[in-house]
Amino acid sequence: MSNPTEPSEGAAGSLPEPSPDAGGLEPKTRRSSRGTKKKTSRAGRDLPAAIVVGLLLLAVVLTGLFWLPLAFVATVAVFGVVGCWEIARALNGTGIDTPLVPLAVGGIAMPFSAYYGGLEALGLAFTASALLVFFWRIFEGPAKSVASVVGSIFVLTWVPLLLSFAVLLLNEPRGYLLVTTMLLLVVSNDTFGYLVGVLFGKRPMAPKISPKKSWEGFAGSVAGATAVGIAAAVFLLDVPWWVGIPLAVATVTAATAGDLSESMVKRELGIKDMSNILPGHGGVMDRLDSVVFAVPVTYILTIFLIPGAR
Repeated sequence: MSNPTEPSEGAAGSLPEPSPDAGGLEPKTRRSSRGTKKKTSRAGRDLPAAIVVGLLLLAVVLTGLFWLPLAFVATVAVFGVVGCWEIARALNGTGIDTPLVPLAVGGIAMPFSAYYGGLEALGLAFTASALLVFFWRIFEGPAKSVASVVGSIFVLTWVPLLLSFAVLLLNEPRGYLLVTTMLLLVVSNDTFGYLVGVLFGKRPMAPKISPKKSWEGFAGSVAGATAVGIAAAVFLLDVPWWVGIPLAVATVTAATAGDLSESMVKRELGIKDMSNILPGHGGVMDRLDSVVFAVPVTYILTIFLIPGAR
């Protein structure tokens, strides 16, 4: 079995597991909570479950994007609150008391503030959420208050603040197409990185943080996302084809940084997945790790590269 603190594979590609003939190691398995062995793919996932859950999540998001924007905002809020809960639970396990109520309030307030009031309202909601954390700790008592406040503001920044940039992107002209393009780039980053990493990955990107992620997988992510980015620029966004290249490269770089950052946090906290609520994926943050970094990068590039955006 793998080290329980080893993070799951992701956007930058995965190194394959050793075969039974290579040093006598057993094929990779993962134990369920009841102790039974469950076969996984070469990179450690329950691949069929991961695909089904991923498609369902994508369908929910795209339905809100194209037919009911408020449903998309509500979905972002739900993801933000669940992500805050997962990280708060992990921090609480290390002795850092991270109160969930102010995190949940911020997780709901920030996306809706971004939708109705734009960037300024998002900044105000973040500031109010941070102040709520301070007041919450003042009334709860001073025990480990500094670690609690720092941890809580870290969570607010990492999840609902960065994730709310998806709502800001939605508010731009043809925003639903911009968000769709961003999601396509993140999905292609994960897909091509996974395939190329499993088949050809040999050189780890960050062996002390995420040993399975390889430079070959990262190259596959860049190549695949660039092709998707060029197609999206021409057929979805109606902009020059070359716009898809910096958009894809920046998105892949940000998504990979987000994935490695979450792996670093999980390794520091001594956990493999943030939770187990999504079969084949782990927790919500195990799926959002790439998105939360990619969204603000896409938003900024959109303003500079795409005519009519702000």
